[in-house]
Amino acid sequence: MKEECSEQRYTVLKAHLQNSTNHPQKSPKPHQNNKNPPRQQDPALNPKSHNQTSPNANKNWSRRRGRGGRKSDQGDACTRPSSRPCTASNKPVISEDRSTGDIVPEILCTQNGGSLVKFQSSSRSCNFAQRPGYGQVGTRCMVKANHFFAELPQKDLNQYDVTITPEVASRAVNRAIIAELVRLYRESELGMRLPAYDGRKNLYTAGELPFAAKEFTVKLLDDDVGNNCPKREREYKVLLRLVARANMHHLGEFLSGKRADAPHEALQILDIVLRELSTKRYCPIGRSFFSPNIRAPQRLGEGLESWCGFYQSIRPTQMGLSLNIDMASAAFIEPLPVIEFVAQLLGKDVLTRQLSDSDRVKIKRALRGVKVEVTHRGNVRRKYRVSGLTTQPTRELVFPVDDESNMKSVVEYFQEMYGFTIQSTHLPCLQVGNQKKANYLPMEACKIVEGQRYTKKLNDKQITALLRVTCQRPRDRENDILRTVQHNSYNQDPYAREFGIQISEKLASVEARILPAPWLKYHETGKEKDCLPQVGQWNMMNKKMINGMTVNRWACINFSPSVQDSIARGFCTELAQMCQVSGMEFVPEPVIPIYRARPEQVEKALKHVYHAAMNKTRGKELELLLAILPDNNGSLYGDLKRICETDLGLISQCCLTKHVFKISKQYLANVSLKINVKMGGRNTVLLDAISCRIPLVSDIPTIIFGADVTHPENGEDSSPSIAAVVASQDWPEVTKYAGLVCAQAHRQELIQDLYKTWQDPVRGTISGGMIRDLLISFRKATGQKPLRIIFYRDGVSEGQFYQVLLYELDAIRKACASLEPNYQPPVTFIVVQKRHHTRLFANNHRDRSSIDKSGNIMPGTVVDTKICHPTEFDFYLCSHAGIQGTSRPAHYHVLWDENSFTPDGIQSLTNNLCYTYARCTRSVSVVPPAYYAHLAAFRARFYTEPEPHQENGSLGTCSGDKTKGPRTESGVKPLPALKENVKRVMFYC
Repeated sequence: MKEECSEQRYTVLKAHLQNSTNHPQKSPKPHQNNKNPPRQQDPALNPKSHNQTSPNANKNWSRRRGRGGRKSDQGDACTRPSSRPCTASNKPVISEDRSTGDIVPEILCTQNGGSLVKFQSSSRSCNFAQRPGYGQVGTRCMVKANHFFAELPQKDLNQYDVTITPEVASRAVNRAIIAELVRLYRESELGMRLPAYDGRKNLYTAGELPFAAKEFTVKLLDDDVGNNCPKREREYKVLLRLVARANMHHLGEFLSGKRADAPHEALQILDIVLRELSTKRYCPIGRSFFSPNIRAPQRLGEGLESWCGFYQSIRPTQMGLSLNIDMASAAFIEPLPVIEFVAQLLGKDVLTRQLSDSDRVKIKRALRGVKVEVTHRGNVRRKYRVSGLTTQPTRELVFPVDDESNMKSVVEYFQEMYGFTIQSTHLPCLQVGNQKKANYLPMEACKIVEGQRYTKKLNDKQITALLRVTCQRPRDRENDILRTVQHNSYNQDPYAREFGIQISEKLASVEARILPAPWLKYHETGKEKDCLPQVGQWNMMNKKMINGMTVNRWACINFSPSVQDSIARGFCTELAQMCQVSGMEFVPEPVIPIYRARPEQVEKALKHVYHAAMNKTRGKELELLLAILPDNNGSLYGDLKRICETDLGLISQCCLTKHVFKISKQYLANVSLKINVKMGGRNTVLLDAISCRIPLVSDIPTIIFGADVTHPENGEDSSPSIAAVVASQDWPEVTKYAGLVCAQAHRQELIQDLYKTWQDPVRGTISGGMIRDLLISFRKATGQKPLRIIFYRDGVSEGQFYQVLLYELDAIRKACASLEPNYQPPVTFIVVQKRHHTRLFANNHRDRSSIDKSGNIMPGTVVDTKICHPTEFDFYLCSHAGIQGTSRPAHYHVLWDENSFTPDGIQSLTNNLCYTYARCTRSVSVVPPAYYAHLAAFRARFYTEPEPHQENGSLGTCSGDKTKGPRTESGVKPLPALKENVKRVMFYC
């Protein structure tokens, strides 16, 4: 997506949007809502009241395919200002547009001799929903947050563009150059200023330097050689040029709620200033800092270790500027001799044993891109980056030593040149440098350089070990955060003092409320017909599912060699009985005897069971397939789900061997819950939903969406991103959700298939997409069209809020308009964030009435004051009880609200929905529609077939390559379609 709109495009958007911002004091009632979404004008999509829809159109709503508007171009949407550093040609400041009264960014740029000029930017053309007030429901209490008040500096901040010649790619080298420049010239040319530097193109000062532009000469010594060796000296030219000024008065007005537009550049400068000293002390990665000295590193296995560190970010809040500090951990490559690292990686002695081909592949993958230093040259510790691994052992490697093609072996060269005798000549050499001119380094002559983060996927054992390190009880985490703040001593930081920034060393004390748990409704035939959860949990004792389904035809397939037939039969019998006790009708015997199969023959085995059952039932399809899997089953689980859900149309339930041997009533009860919703049933519903007492849900037919996009792991450059959308299919219960999934371009966050059109040679323009299909599905299931839309969107970072809202709200509008003229139900669009670093702690850890068993704050704790956004409609909600570690509250940000929710309304609805999660009898940490979308997207990852890779890392094809086939416009292979009976139910549970 384009970072900015053109001025012409901005003018069109501006005319359309200038009266459409959300102002709570003027919000219309839901039934009379005439607001337009922030998108381009489309004559077919003028939002009008649902009361104006045509009765005749309503009758064939679920069958007719109308013509939709053109598909939205990503370039049409203006984006929220990014967190990227400003450049000389993009320096936003803020001014008022006198023609419209709107506040819009401006850009400072240099023209004709370096004079500063201004022009308007289109990077912000609409406001998000403004906070309509504060919640009142719930028991009031005080909590502490890991936010530390930062006093706003009174100085204006200046930004200078940095040009280093010759150009340097390394941030570390850039920082060394600027550090040397400051050391040499601070007292003279820099006027005693102490600047902060971002490592790239931007340098910041408190107050102006004595010049507008000046070039400096800096000489730097090469650190790659030893202490006793002559160092090479490099000369750099550094040009500093004033490009922008950030106004602190604007930031003060924003923090006090007088202005709606955040001065992102001023915030970015303050963030860089506070990071400057930590960047010199620690290893910076993203917004976090790590060091082996903060806490002793813990081994994770296979040559990795965990480093402790802390996260740091300056944030605008209602209490003013806040410094958010949290503890962090990450996996680093252990700084070992390479041979020792390889031995740990392979789990065997490599000094005496030969390497297999698979060993070589594993070593190459692990070491590619890793920086090593040589150890065979005494004090000379030259560093290299590994590019590969030789296919031959060291003793067989030779290379030309002159133009006459005279050859010399690597063993001879190291002996003659350095007096170094290579002992492990049976091992391959590391290749360093590029492929055209690669150098050979013996493994035993190299050591891994300290401080390299491991970015590839961890295995299960490493993840368990890392979680063991990071899992801290709330009191311990709070103490570590306070120690970190005291150790960093921000008030003594020379950079913070230079810029006039003062940081409190006390955790913010915040007023919170504990929302009451909702009553849950169960079936009338159970001993307990309703239930009030206690501390976020309950159980199924004496209760029956409110809508238990019937399973008449089921089968079991056993892929575990250690599970005997008699044990498998006993487990199936126990599970069938638990389903019956829980309220389902479950035939005790399978259609065919339990079938034993080998994991490598999963497709053949599944089709055999499918057809054998069809023959036994005279053409009636299986309703459920139970599968017993080995505990470590590799790709078996994913293959089974892909075949069942996209090929055979089977609903399946997998059970691991360890649970089959150790049958637990709690485990069987949880599995029965999953089976019931996969079959189309409901386990429980909110009592208020049955009684039609949920504000802005129960009054008119309301559909609740959840959406998420999951991206491939680091290093998977060709894998697509997976988008998933789920939507409630029952009203007023809002408990059952159907889901759809699609593949889209690599790391694309905007959901491309929410709405789409294509040309049919006979019917013309055809409309489709996930929103449209789910609206039709709701109509078929309930007999009514949705008259209100609530959309929970997961996985969006703050820098993407504008892009996602503009694009996806436009898609929702077009999907609605394609179904019926003038059909525009009011939309509330809420972003759900879990990947943030705000933590809430009990005000008194000794007060048992204010904490749960794990020492965390009580479920239902909501915060919408002090640490929340100064003007926008957001809140933190800890809806779940902690199990271990420190609970992370979910952050909900209402970006768009045409339904005029009150704070109590949206907070209570979100909290109550967290008690309807189908897979367990606990409230969950994220609102279920967003949780289900995440599960569906994760499931669909199994439907993708990875592109085969050649040894050199390039994509390869072969005869019979399954990856060949149709592609989307973005070049992504579509996912195989879900079978109709699968996508109607909660298959992802």
